[in-house]
Amino acid sequence: MTRRRTVVTGIGVLSPIGIGHQAMWDAAMAGASGVAPITLFDASPLATRFAAEVKGFVPEDFMERKQARRFDRYQQFSMAAGELAMRDAGLTAAPGDGTRAAIVVGSCVGGLSCAETAVHETGLRDPRSVTPFFILNVLANMAASHLSIRFGFRGPCWSTNSACATSTHSLGDAARLIERGDADVVLAGGAEAPIGFMCIAGFNAIRALSTRNDEPATACRPFDVTRDGFVLGEGAAVFVLESAEHAAERGARVHAELAGYGSSADAFHLTSPAPEHDGAQRCMRAALADAALAPSDIDYINAHATGTPQGDIAEATAIRAVFGAHAERIPVSASKSMIGHLTGAAGAAEAALAILSMTHGRLPPTINLTSQDPAVALDCVPNVPRTAHPCAVLTNSFGFGGTNASLVFRAPHER
Repeated sequence: MTRRRTVVTGIGVLSPIGIGHQAMWDAAMAGASGVAPITLFDASPLATRFAAEVKGFVPEDFMERKQARRFDRYQQFSMAAGELAMRDAGLTAAPGDGTRAAIVVGSCVGGLSCAETAVHETGLRDPRSVTPFFILNVLANMAASHLSIRFGFRGPCWSTNSACATSTHSLGDAARLIERGDADVVLAGGAEAPIGFMCIAGFNAIRALSTRNDEPATACRPFDVTRDGFVLGEGAAVFVLESAEHAAERGARVHAELAGYGSSADAFHLTSPAPEHDGAQRCMRAALADAALAPSDIDYINAHATGTPQGDIAEATAIRAVFGAHAERIPVSASKSMIGHLTGAAGAAEAALAILSMTHGRLPPTINLTSQDPAVALDCVPNVPRTAHPCAVLTNSFGFGGTNASLVFRAPHER
């Protein structure tokens, strides 16, 4: 069976530096930081009192007021990102009767904030105060289900959950549906709203978060020798993926081709990468092989690069192992320096920036990079965007538990 090509025809993003992919891109080109003191709740007792929140989000701009009141924040984000992606693709509903349209939209923690609020309000004493929407808000697959109902997608519908690699796996799995002929159109990505007391306290407990409370805007410092942990973020990124034939038949604009997908497991440790980041190496090699590209064909890498002391070095080591001498010539930037770590939505949001780098001929910077760690021997695009014309880009996502995913995108004119 001939493998069908997968193309990106719609991108919908809610990020801490902008709502809509163009707003996010413009802010990234300005080197904006979306990190600031937390406003969603009283964070004063916490060791980390800042995060990357989505600003200016009005749920009623994207859904009915009744829905907005009933949905958890991560579900509101997914609905908004899905709406933006569909508009960008020039679609208002699933094509035809919807049976050839699928959904793969995931979340890392789902409705954790809703669960935390419910426990706080009931005090675990009065079951009558639990809303009938509680369970539906907590379940991580409800983002996918709400989008299915909203747009009439009646094909396969599920949610991925692979920690920080969630939405990257979503995009890759969605491409597989198209390649196999199981769907013509897929809404794919991730949504996350994890900024709450328990989530931050939990990450503080394992010493994963930065604690630069006096300078939050510069707290996320991937690749910098002074990095001290990641910055928790929130948001959503959803793509419309289509078979190349389906997109051509309806005259759709194509942002990029999703050409390669790789996935692996470290099988080593819950929070630490394997030695030499073997899992990441195999993952990137698999994505390159799937795209039928050599390492020298990649023009830009959007790194997972969270700003943790161990993780950044491990990823840099893996990149050098996979790309060899070419690693010295590939620009590698860390978008989390601007948007924070969107956990389950991170991979898709960063993939959007990687795709837009091909569209606009510029590379997003790694901000807050003032003293690059000598152990990270890469061109990390420090602090300011760079003019370039990448034709093939790679994005990485590595999650807690040792789960890894990489994607390769090609510019649409490359075939």
